[in-house]
Amino acid sequence: MKFRTTINRSSILLFTMVCLILPGTGLCAKRAMVDQLGRHVAVPDNPMRIVALAPNIVEIVYALGRQDRLKGATQFSNFPPAAAGLPKVGSYVHLDLERIIFLQPDLCIAIKDGNPKHIVDRLESLNIPVYAVDPRGLDSVMKTIIEIGILLGTEKKADELVVNMKTRIEHVDALVSKTTHRPGVFFQIGLSPIVSVGTDTFINELIERAGGRNLSKGPTTYPRFSKEQVLGLAPEVFIITSMSREGMFDSIKAKWSIWTTMPAVKNDRICLVDSDLLDRPTPRMVDGLEVLLKHIHPELFKPDLLEEHR
Repeated sequence: MKFRTTINRSSILLFTMVCLILPGTGLCAKRAMVDQLGRHVAVPDNPMRIVALAPNIVEIVYALGRQDRLKGATQFSNFPPAAAGLPKVGSYVHLDLERIIFLQPDLCIAIKDGNPKHIVDRLESLNIPVYAVDPRGLDSVMKTIIEIGILLGTEKKADELVVNMKTRIEHVDALVSKTTHRPGVFFQIGLSPIVSVGTDTFINELIERAGGRNLSKGPTTYPRFSKEQVLGLAPEVFIITSMSREGMFDSIKAKWSIWTTMPAVKNDRICLVDSDLLDRPTPRMVDGLEVLLKHIHPELFKPDLLEEHR
């Protein structure tokens, strides 16, 4: 269903008038912040109506305990499960401007990698502040959590989340330091053609941090491979992402398993991993790091060693 822009603009005007009439409510008091793109943004002191323009933003807001303020989210915002019930504003690359306006946000939180700039510009022209983040790896994910914690007045909770993440990352680092062997890892995210991950990806960072070598490392973000090229790489660990969807893993594994000379087949090291743990910049990336550690270095993995650091 489409919503008429004229009605939406009237709603925003009414909301602005309420802010002017009731300045003591704290709803519209603003503070100046600089987002991760270097943009100066006047954000509400106490935002109460937040629209998250990417699934990872939704996860972070939930992790910070401010989910009651989420009034809209994008398609595929499915974690935690309750997030699936939020009003949707399109996908993060194809945002529904009218739907966003209809939800009357006092703050939108955007992500550089995917959100269309012209939508952000249009929202700001309608006096809807948009704070943008640009997480590119574990360190910047933690920085993003801290900044959103400041935006939402949950600095203590944000600090706790980041301390937990750092502690678990350090423990993985300590375990990996006990081995000198870094197995070759092939990570498959596409079926036909076969697609893997290059250097400039979250997954590459996690593979390397977990003590592996990304066999598809290179300047192409998502390189394509033929079956013969993959066999030539002789991966010791073969990881298939759940982006291929449930029910497909067994058939994909069976197709690779006929190549008994592949080290990953010889040693039964073809594994399935939830893609959302690895390519969504959220606190769950540390879960993904621990899962990769288990698959890449099972000889180091003992459940009690990781659980005690959660």
